[in-house]
Amino acid sequence: MIRVLIADDHPVVRRGLRRILEDEVDMEVAGEAKNSQETLDLVSKRKCDVIVLDIEMPGRSGLDILIDLKKRQPKSRVLVLSIHPEEQFAVRVLRAGAAGYLSKESAPEAIVKAIRTVYGGGKYISASIADELAYELGQRTEQAPHAALSNREFEVLLMIASGKTVSQIAKELSFSVKTISTYRARILVKMGMKTNAELTHYAIENKLV
Repeated sequence: MIRVLIADDHPVVRRGLRRILEDEVDMEVAGEAKNSQETLDLVSKRKCDVIVLDIEMPGRSGLDILIDLKKRQPKSRVLVLSIHPEEQFAVRVLRAGAAGYLSKESAPEAIVKAIRTVYGGGKYISASIADELAYELGQRTEQAPHAALSNREFEVLLMIASGKTVSQIAKELSFSVKTISTYRARILVKMGMKTNAELTHYAIENKLV
């Protein structure tokens, strides 16, 4: 039996994932968490084979806690869920220690297949971006300006490029406006840019959003 922990801050997503897993005879839900701290707490208390992890949750993001998850349950495999473009974000996720990456728009069959794949020791990415991902891992990502950003800075970049204000980002990530402003300043310096418009143009041009 594959024991799956669902970590997502949206109740509707957790409910949908639970229903999908309950229809599979070889899977069961080991627990649900709505933020990063709950995820870490549950992993410390319960054995789970696969952690289905939302990359964006209040407080520390899914990317931020990947290392901690591996320390607490080294044998658990992490399958990341995200709304962001796979061809760009999957590279960062796999490098951070995840076993797979899946879009939240994926069909139930794909989710089940992904869980079985990572549980069996494999890596999971969709067939549609496999070639692009191989190129990203070996070539362009190493040279791209956004590759120098930390996981949190990269997340803030995507939110800025999506049109969100500093106040909106602060509220969504449960940080102060000052903290998000600091992240924004660091991003601008690392990217060699001066305005949100430049960041947005870069993100669109590089298919980050």
